Amino acid sequence: MIAIISHLFDPLTLAAMLVGIAAVALFQNGVSAMGGAMAALRLLLTADPARDRDAARAAMLKIDQVAQLRGLSCTDRVKTANIFLTEAARKLANSERTDMFELWAAQSLADRAQRHGAVHKAWLSIADAAPALGMAGTIIGLVGMFAAMDDPAKLGPSMALALLTTFYGVVIANIIAAPVAARLADLSERELAWQREVADRMLAIARRENAPLRRAAIREVA
Repeated sequence: MIAIISHLFDPLTLAAMLVGIAAVALFQNGVSAMGGAMAALRLLLTADPARDRDAARAAMLKIDQVAQLRGLSCTDRVKTANIFLTEAARKLANSERTDMFELWAAQSLADRAQRHGAVHKAWLSIADAAPALGMAGTIIGLVGMFAAMDDPAKLGPSMALALLTTFYGVVIANIIAAPVAARLADLSERELAWQREVADRMLAIARRENAPLRRAAIREVA
């Protein structure tokens, strides 16, 4: 069994496959998206949207209390460890009008969704490219095998190349790239969900706190 497994590892063939897959994915998605795709790998182990959601809800209670007691301009005094929540509280405190915060929230969430989508697409590109390059390697190996039919000693390496490239393509696509893409898509969906919840909650707070000012202005005009 160990001997069989040892035959499955060919550094040169594997390196050629990885270089080819990376080149195809880079051409399809660009340097920025591929850099984001590689950087996103650490999130597979560190990201916890449920924890972030619960922390955000706790922080929103404090922000709501501060808004009621001291006004919107003091909401940025609530300290949080999450970058999005900190930025949202700062925008809420510094926005002169409710619609300005609403516009920022919509644009920020749209930008985040676009970045997440680019990373997801990059990993899907890797999952698509791996079997295709594996098949290309298989064809090359078969051509080499048929070209060396008069020399049986050369049939083994060509057949090994044909089978190994197919094997590497299947493994990279179905055991690595596709599961990574699915996991990142799930993390993105859950993260954006609680961030939309935060934005909606802050928008409701802003409208509530600004409502008395609008009613006062109407009475003054009347």
